[in-house]
Amino acid sequence: MKAIALLSLVAFFVISCNSEFTPKRRGYFRIDFPKHEYRVFDQPGYPYTFEYPVYATVVKDSTFFEANPENPYWINIDIPRFDGKVYISYKNVTGNDDFTRLVNDAYKMTYKHSSKATEITDSAMRTPNHVSGVFFQVGGNAATAKQFYLSDSTKHFLRGALYFDATPNEDSLSVVNDFLQEDLKHMINTLKWK
Repeated sequence: MKAIALLSLVAFFVISCNSEFTPKRRGYFRIDFPKHEYRVFDQPGYPYTFEYPVYATVVKDSTFFEANPENPYWINIDIPRFDGKVYISYKNVTGNDDFTRLVNDAYKMTYKHSSKATEITDSAMRTPNHVSGVFFQVGGNAATAKQFYLSDSTKHFLRGALYFDATPNEDSLSVVNDFLQEDLKHMINTLKWK
C-alpha cells in the first residue's frame, strides 16, 4: 500500500510539472539620457573657466584623503543622475621640470588602473582655445574609464577623472561612460585659462 501511495505521489508531481520554463536573459535597466546642455563655470579667483552640463553641479573639493586639498582650485563636478563625479585638480606649473613631473604623475595615476584594465589608450589633443593635453580611455572593469590632463606647459596644469559610486562593470557602465564622454570633451574644448 505504501509503495502504491509513493508511486502515485511521484506520478502526480511528474504530470503536474508540464509547464514550459523560459529563462530570463540578463539585462540592465534602460537609461533615459537628458539633452546635452551646458552652463559656464566662471568663478572669481579661479584660474580657469569652462562649460559643464546643466544636470551637474560644481562643488569645491574640501577633502583629499582626510586632509585639506593642496590647492584651493580643486573642484568636483557631481552628476547625481548617474551617481558619478568628475574630480578636477589644478596645479601651478613652476618650470619645465615641474611640468614634466606633473605629466608623469598623470600617466602614473592612469596606469594604476592597469591591473583591472583590458586596455589603456591615450590621445593627444589641442583645443580651439589652444589648450593641449591628453585624453585617456581605460577599458575593462577599472574604477575610472575616462581621464585627462590639460596644460599650457608654462603656468597651468589641470587633471580630471570620471568615477562612479558603483562597482566597476564595463558592460553596465559603458553607455553612461559614452554619454558622459561627450560632456567631458565639451568641457575640455571650452576650457580657457584666465
